[in-house]
Amino acid sequence: MDLSKCRSLILGCAGLKLTSDEVAFFKDANPLGFILFARNVQDPEQLSNLTAQMRSAVGWNAPVLIDQEGGRVQRMRAPNWPEYPAALDHSGCNEHARSFWLRGRLIAHDLNGVGIDVNCAPLADIARSETHPFLKNRCYGTTVEQVRANAQAMIDGQNDGGVASVFKHIPGHGLGTVDSHKSLPTVTQSHEILSQQDFAAFRSLTDVHMGMTAHIVYSEIDDEYPATQSTTMIDIIRSEIGFDGLLMTDDLSMNALKGDVVTRCRASLDAGCDIGLHCNGDMTEMVSLANSTPMLSKSAVARAERALQARRGVQDVDIEALKAEFHTLTGG
Repeated sequence: MDLSKCRSLILGCAGLKLTSDEVAFFKDANPLGFILFARNVQDPEQLSNLTAQMRSAVGWNAPVLIDQEGGRVQRMRAPNWPEYPAALDHSGCNEHARSFWLRGRLIAHDLNGVGIDVNCAPLADIARSETHPFLKNRCYGTTVEQVRANAQAMIDGQNDGGVASVFKHIPGHGLGTVDSHKSLPTVTQSHEILSQQDFAAFRSLTDVHMGMTAHIVYSEIDDEYPATQSTTMIDIIRSEIGFDGLLMTDDLSMNALKGDVVTRCRASLDAGCDIGLHCNGDMTEMVSLANSTPMLSKSAVARAERALQARRGVQDVDIEALKAEFHTLTGG
């Protein structure tokens, strides 16, 4: 596939299968990929049909993303799929990163079975006492070292299971004290402290080719724009943190951002994001975005090609044995 012909968007859909209008729209809009939410998930047969239908609409093996973190944020749930503990609860059960490799490998197995090849996990945000509850127990630890070890193990496990990772929320959401789905958080710590802590958690993670931005203002660095829309913060992500992978926004529908979705997307791409992520499946908004959003830039094409090439074949393992080991290590 010539990725230069893909629009700089990842889009959702409204229901359990594509409508004829959605099929026609996606064929014309040609987004880089798709994202699924709980409204799109019923059972394995339905979900497999939906992911196949999405790829058929655009005519190639486009990436299909989901947020299958565990805890509160898992779109595929029992009884059709296993439930996983929230990551911070998991980190408290066991000090060995092996359990996070198992977590990633088992989640990848679940996703592979229904045609999903990208998981929007792990988080490299550091949990603190002040971290807002919408995020806190989703974090992989309370120190830079713990987050690094657990997040890297999760990335490795997903890679070994044929699923690519999107780490989030770069450059760090752990100091946010409000829910960015509802309003815009502001972090006031100095650049020096952020560099030693929050930024550092992302800096050393390897073999991850996709990242998702934080809708947060870091007021001591840029007091006007959230990281998603800040040229200064995107430069820090690229240079100081050293992430040269495909950079997508967090959901453009979140209330942390100002203006309509077209304004939000344009500001994010202008600041240096590669992709606008729009999740709610609203056709009117998606049409507006498709009519105003350009195709992938040359640099975004190169990053997307690396990310898609990183989708690996699945290593043959004894899944039941891995499940038993995971339950032993986590007490589940």
